[in-house]
Amino acid sequence: MTKLSRTVRAVLIGGTLISLPTLSAAQEDILRPPGEDVQVPAEAEAAARLLAFVSEIDESADLQANGAIFEVEDVQLRLVFDLNADRMRVMTPVAPVSEITPDELFRLMQANFDSALDARYAIAQDAVWSTFIHPLSSLTTEDFASGIAQAVNLVKTYGSSYSSGALVFGEGDSADEQRRLVDELIEKGREI
Repeated sequence: MTKLSRTVRAVLIGGTLISLPTLSAAQEDILRPPGEDVQVPAEAEAAARLLAFVSEIDESADLQANGAIFEVEDVQLRLVFDLNADRMRVMTPVAPVSEITPDELFRLMQANFDSALDARYAIAQDAVWSTFIHPLSSLTTEDFASGIAQAVNLVKTYGSSYSSGALVFGEGDSADEQRRLVDELIEKGREI
């Protein structure tokens, strides 16, 4: 197992740059295999890291055998992972499907192309969801923190910019929407 970085990580959530806690040396030791001859599957190692990280983000997180329920910026998230499939998912409901107009559904699909980035809008169980999905074994702590932030941002920007963060992938339609929103915010800032 490689040593986990103890540097402070910052991510953009809801337009605010926040620092996420990192694992302590003691937590790293717990995650390290007890002997050099013991091989821990990468998926199990990653799952243990995710649960430790979630408990640092939200001390009252509900840790479970295959994931956790936790909160970031008043958004309740659910983490689920499957060691056998080597997959993990962070998700949170955004809105009931019954409230979505055809124009909004079209806008969600545009956002999935260029402004949702690593997180995505999805529809399941009569709800629109914000999701971040990734292979478990190759997921880094930085990827996980970024995925959480992006999923939270998709909830917070639903109905406005539909953005997971400050970036917009080129060649899509959301850049104009992002620019319009940024211009509005800059103009409001001048009024202060």
